Amino acid sequence: MSTTQLRAFHFVALAGGFSQAAREMATGQSTLSAQVRQLEASSGINFFERKPRGVVLTPEGQALFELTSRLFAAEAEARAFLRDEAGRTGGHLRVAADGAFLSLPVLARLRGVRPRLGFTLAIDNSDRVVELIVSYRADVGITARLPGDPRLYARHFASMSLGLCVPNEHELARCASVAMADIAGLPFVMRERGSLTREMFERNLAEHDVTLGPTLEISTREGVREAVATGFGISAVTRHEFGHDTRLSFVPIHDARQVIREYAVCLAERRHLPLVREFFAQADLWGEAQGGADGTRPAGRA
Repeated sequence: MSTTQLRAFHFVALAGGFSQAAREMATGQSTLSAQVRQLEASSGINFFERKPRGVVLTPEGQALFELTSRLFAAEAEARAFLRDEAGRTGGHLRVAADGAFLSLPVLARLRGVRPRLGFTLAIDNSDRVVELIVSYRADVGITARLPGDPRLYARHFASMSLGLCVPNEHELARCASVAMADIAGLPFVMRERGSLTREMFERNLAEHDVTLGPTLEISTREGVREAVATGFGISAVTRHEFGHDTRLSFVPIHDARQVIREYAVCLAERRHLPLVREFFAQADLWGEAQGGADGTRPAGRA
């Protein structure tokens, strides 16, 4: 076994195939194949199931991949630390989030203290955010669902209350705030089931025994925004996901007690790395500026 063979295995597993890995590593596919075959021969273990289009990890391959992910993540961190003035002003952070409206302000704060910071940002659903972190494809994440995986460390850093997105000409647009009872019977545009905003809004509806009027369901935030602007109804949003649209107004719901809680997440084993620690610190500071959170907790605990 050699580090070269382990690296070949790791990048083939990461890419899902020999040809893609060869392109990403700028090396020959035959070279990678030979290195992986040597690793399998010396260990007596098959790490991949070869498919017509790529490869799939065997259980033994998945176990080895978790080890090599830690190995090469640590190597990359060590290089970044040594390369960038002991890691004080830059570094590179891979971020996964279930929306850009929280992650980008936190990253902007982090870049304020690390002017040469580089980062990648993957926007996906909450399950995928967790998957990217657990598979070492992301260093940190932001999600509105508290993950239950014991391998993860999660910290609540902000809570967001609900309001309404209404066209400027709507009668509610003139209100400083509304009560849940004020929206009874009104036509609504809703996100698809599975949306946390919709879930929390429906909890508030049930708590106040409010029934909506005709409801239109649309799968994306952008689609909901356009439907509201076109006059199909109003919708429930948080202030931070409302964004900026001159056609629309945000109206707080002052008695919507069920709020959306936001968490910063990382692998528990990596929470003390300097860049990860600073990301959490900036998330905390941003949350405090928005009204605060109620402390910290490990993943999987309410």
